[in-house]
Amino acid sequence: MLDLRPVGYVIGLLVAVLGATMLFPMALDLWDGNPNWSAFLESALLTGLTGGLVALSCASGSDGGLSIRQTFLLTSAVWLALPLFAGIPFVLGLPEARPVDAFFEAMSGLTTTGATVFTGLDTLPRGTLLWRSMLQWFGGIGIIVVAMVFLPELKVGGMQIFRSEAFETSGKVLPRAVEIAAQISGIYLFLTVACMLCFVVVGMPLFDALNHALTTMSTGGFSTHDASFSLYQGVPEYVASVFMVLASLPFVRYVQLLAGQARPILRDSQIWTYLGVIAAFVLIIAAFRVIANGDHYEHAFREGVFNVTSIISGTGFSSTDYQLWGALPVILFFFIGLIGGCAGSTACSIKIFRYQLLFSAIRVQIKSIHAPHGMFQPRYDGRRVDEDVLSSVMSFFVYFVVALGVVSVLLGATGLDATTALSGAATTLGNIGPGLGDKIGPSGNFAGLNDIAKWILSMAMFVGRLELLVVFAIFTVQFWRA
Repeated sequence: MLDLRPVGYVIGLLVAVLGATMLFPMALDLWDGNPNWSAFLESALLTGLTGGLVALSCASGSDGGLSIRQTFLLTSAVWLALPLFAGIPFVLGLPEARPVDAFFEAMSGLTTTGATVFTGLDTLPRGTLLWRSMLQWFGGIGIIVVAMVFLPELKVGGMQIFRSEAFETSGKVLPRAVEIAAQISGIYLFLTVACMLCFVVVGMPLFDALNHALTTMSTGGFSTHDASFSLYQGVPEYVASVFMVLASLPFVRYVQLLAGQARPILRDSQIWTYLGVIAAFVLIIAAFRVIANGDHYEHAFREGVFNVTSIISGTGFSSTDYQLWGALPVILFFFIGLIGGCAGSTACSIKIFRYQLLFSAIRVQIKSIHAPHGMFQPRYDGRRVDEDVLSSVMSFFVYFVVALGVVSVLLGATGLDATTALSGAATTLGNIGPGLGDKIGPSGNFAGLNDIAKWILSMAMFVGRLELLVVFAIFTVQFWRA
């Protein structure tokens, strides 16, 4: 029988820590004299007490090791438990926030999706705004650890190709996760502080700089204003673009760089491919803006850099409604969002390395057609790619397309139009942020959707953040029989 105590112990600890972090927005609202502070205090007590009791009751099973099945279950369960508790301050503090809205917002925050159901952000208590940004920041560091420790161990979606990249975790998942989280957290915190200081230097108010730094480094995209980044056009867009790129590069390379190993980051084909894709789309968008819309060169380039980087990294900031630019940019932005950043970063969606592996396999197939008796092997970064890696990658693409179709149909069944349903499914499964259309486009939000659609999209964010296969695996009969 599957021992759930190690899973419950870790989840309990994380829930208790989440409760403790609620004291920060509570202190801010208390400083501002906003009565909303009591909602955070009550939430902190409830969350901390519940998490602590669960951890204590399961402590006897915390032997420092996890089986594969326990790891699958932990990786999935934690991303459901945390949003449930993270949404409590929204329900207690905001009269207009119903449970479905609170869960949607918390799930969007922790999965760094950036889709929001809240309107009137400029008038919300500062504690609430800070809490939304903190959730994304926590989600960013969380997904890095999951991508570097758990997914390679579970052989999900081709992630096993990075299993020996810098950290060997076999047989010691929990202790190694703590060690990796400590190393990554320092780098993550340093880059966040640097981002905040840069925002302040270019004229952003301190509170906005803090929040946007938290949501930039997490590639989350929550803002303190309904207008998002359109209030800070100009140099702040360049600053945000630089840090969005830094956040969507593999954090293991930063660890290696600090250890005096510069060669890995300079020779990583995933990084150079990612930067090349961004450059190509920026040039296309900027050229289109100049030729078709008569835009100024610098403005076209800046808007191209910011919006392409925002969408491909899955951040989801918007500085303008790019749907007004024409059909070509809208189509490009839809597909850009399905590319994603690098593995082992805070970025989301399909990821660059999977496309590299896919095209490598396609090249091998073409060569085999031309030379049927030849021996060809797909390669990645100069290494031969094993069959199980290719199989995992192909399975991921198939599952993504199937999930995209299923979620789109379910959303359509709730009464949403085709554009909203398809783009909503894509943006939540890819954890991108804005969709397309008048309702959920870059100038809208998800507040106007019906409750059933919000629950569906919340689950799509959950499934997409965990690379699909992790979640699907625990719903199979074989998982529970093993």
